[in-house]
Amino acid sequence: MNPLYDRLFGIHAGKDTPFLHLAGGETITHDAFLRMAAKLAHVLVAQGLAPGDRLAAQIEKSPEALALYAACAQAGVVFLPLNTAYTEGELSYFIENSGAKLVVGDPGRAEDLKTMVESLGAALMTLGGDGSGTLMAEAEGQPEAFETVARSEDDLAAFLYTSGTTGRSKGAMLSQKNLLSNAETLLAHWRFTAEDVLLHALPIFHTHGLFVATNILLLSGGAMIFLPKFDLDQMIAQMPRATSLMGVPTFYTRLLGDARFDRDLTKGMRLFISGSAPLLAETHVRFEERTGHRILERYGMTETNMNTSNPYDGERRAGTVGLALPGVEVKVCDPETGAELPRGEVGILEVRGDNVFQGYWQMPEKTAAELRTDGFFITGDLATQGEDGYVTIVGRGKDLIISGGFNIYPKEIELVLDDAPGVLESAVIGAPHPDFGESVIAVVVPEAGASPDEAALAALCKKELARFKHPRKFVVLPELPRNTMGKVQKNVLREAYQGAFEG
Repeated sequence: MNPLYDRLFGIHAGKDTPFLHLAGGETITHDAFLRMAAKLAHVLVAQGLAPGDRLAAQIEKSPEALALYAACAQAGVVFLPLNTAYTEGELSYFIENSGAKLVVGDPGRAEDLKTMVESLGAALMTLGGDGSGTLMAEAEGQPEAFETVARSEDDLAAFLYTSGTTGRSKGAMLSQKNLLSNAETLLAHWRFTAEDVLLHALPIFHTHGLFVATNILLLSGGAMIFLPKFDLDQMIAQMPRATSLMGVPTFYTRLLGDARFDRDLTKGMRLFISGSAPLLAETHVRFEERTGHRILERYGMTETNMNTSNPYDGERRAGTVGLALPGVEVKVCDPETGAELPRGEVGILEVRGDNVFQGYWQMPEKTAAELRTDGFFITGDLATQGEDGYVTIVGRGKDLIISGGFNIYPKEIELVLDDAPGVLESAVIGAPHPDFGESVIAVVVPEAGASPDEAALAALCKKELARFKHPRKFVVLPELPRNTMGKVQKNVLREAYQGAFEG
């Protein structure tokens, strides 16, 4: 028995119903997809991977990349998808920390990665967005059936790394139960069926595109229009074939910026879902006026998948993330004492349910600090909950920035900037951005007599950090605002620069 594989993938064996519609017109059936995954599972075993071993994948979105996820589930291998924007230095940390036995990377980076990967005791295979590379070459000739490895619902299925406030990313351990229970809840809550066709333009290296969108469509037996990335023309061309869309706020602001996106184009759609970053109330209003549809906003995290959602039937309330999902408990607590606060008061949101992760890989102290013994996870998000149960996220602890759906912790960027020539210290904040929800501002204080070069700082960030972490604006100040205890007052900076990206 292997609950994750059996429920998501195995139920489709022999089914010639469509699963993936590709931009070029090709369709891959559920059964063809499973046969591809079985071949890959044989490759993993041939590479010496055993149940519980980790596989790190930094690869472009493709049917083969998705089949690698299925192959890992079938072989009992823990799947670790990584953002394609991560630099070699960032990738090195993830490989070393996770103890990944096999790394799958892009063919174009093979020479750069080979020495680093092998120095960490891992093997390297390649997979391109077009299906090229050593992984699929090795899969040729392999059997199209694989004996599924027995696993329990408590066995780990995946790692997802989330940024750390000290610059150290944390590996969130997700079990089969975590992934499967959340997918089953969302399937029912959002009313997905085998008749659904999801317009899928999200990346598949984080929870939204992989463990939410893909898992739900697998459970339902529906199909996905599987686009490599968000492309406005492709989204508009494909939408008449779709019934649903899961996106980040950027998707919706860009669609609204095109006159072709109207009621006629969306008449066959039943559901638009948004998450990963706050959606402006103005966007809700404009979207409903343009299409007649009301966006359903929800709230989740790397460590928990989805926790709350506005209702399918009932009021989808702009500015809130809705109600606790069935099987998920939420409460707003005093950040100092942990005591639950009365409804309407602002505090730290805590959540509990089968969706909550198992802890952080090899970080017992961090796990103990954020995952209570009674199962509640301290999200670090500031929230209120109304008397009717609707949750509103009002801010984030630890100064987390969410830009275009990606989590960014300022400390990671500050560590890079503080080491730059001529920089005494820095403070990184997020400011509202009409397209990305938030974007990054770097405030730097120069050393005495120095004058930091903005272009040089930008180049340094480009070298050391993934693109989504790059500051979009640099500000030079003689000193940072501090309280009486010497702590930098980032709230003062946020207030000063909240309109930096307006107009």
